[in-house]
Amino acid sequence: MDTFALDARVQGLREKVLLLGGQAEDSLSRSLEALIRRNSVLAEQVIRDDDVIDSVESEIDETCANLLIQAAQLSPADLRFVIGVLRTTPMIERIADHAVNIARHALRLNDEPELQPYIALPRMGDLVQKMLADALDALTQSNAAKARQTIRRDDEVDILYRRIFAELTAFMTKDSTAVVRAAELLFVIKHLERIADYATNVCEQVVYLAEGRAIKHTPDAWQGE
Repeated sequence: MDTFALDARVQGLREKVLLLGGQAEDSLSRSLEALIRRNSVLAEQVIRDDDVIDSVESEIDETCANLLIQAAQLSPADLRFVIGVLRTTPMIERIADHAVNIARHALRLNDEPELQPYIALPRMGDLVQKMLADALDALTQSNAAKARQTIRRDDEVDILYRRIFAELTAFMTKDSTAVVRAAELLFVIKHLERIADYATNVCEQVVYLAEGRAIKHTPDAWQGE
């Protein structure tokens, strides 16, 4: 395969990753809207659309496999990109799965009286969505600085998670009729916390892509110089 054709396939892979990332972002955004606005129709759409995301993931896997066959012809940067995509694509697909699970919890909650207030959950949702968007931007741009900035925000998500967890469990202690609804929301914030973790994992791979440096098991390395 000539260099031009190979470059075109790498660019095609980049575009597919952009598509998959956009679909995951959209799935998360719509699932949170379905929850907060109590929109069951939107929740059902998120669940149905998950098959499309799975299909794009399969296409990316096939493209990566075909490119690796020509690994000797790839530049070091392109080879790292392909390997990074292979590592991050399952994470992005799992993010979409968590969004689907949030939509399922929304469907169950929307059939029950609303538990007021929703506390800081919308804020946590906004922060996780921002982390995901920035992680995906960092991935497609191979931007290690942006990746490191995004990783730092994971601590904010963890703080909000612990705060909301404490408030929801207090609801459950004070009002036995709120137990089922509060438990559903506990699942929701756990899904959001896991999405933030996956966004962090994507960012760790971005640093590898950009610098050839693995920081996953070096806690201080994400801070940079």
